[in-house]
Amino acid sequence: MKTLMAVLLAAVAGAALAAPQAESAAECGIAADMAIVARSLAEEQVQRPQAGAIMARIYDVSESARGKELMRDILEAAYREDSASGGASSQEFAEGLFAACMKTGGNMDTVLGRRL
Repeated sequence: MKTLMAVLLAAVAGAALAAPQAESAAECGIAADMAIVARSLAEEQVQRPQAGAIMARIYDVSESARGKELMRDILEAAYREDSASGGASSQEFAEGLFAACMKTGGNMDTVLGRRL
């Protein structure tokens, strides 16, 4: 019984830590577009708070909690990728996100990572 409870708690915790999933191919495309912009801002060394404000104006996710969360996750991944030596270009980052999204039915965790 304790083992079953531990497995259920781990599954719930894992779902809470996962990046939001796209619900359609169109959302995968929007996420890829966000990735190009976010990665470009990171490459230009725009400070993250300013990058977030720019992205919020471009994508107007103010009324969508899921949209805000996705945008935040994309920004975090774009800036994390920028800090790594030999990081992907904007196009490579976006293509990787789009491919992962389309191949997995909207799951972008492999590119965006999981939140701690």
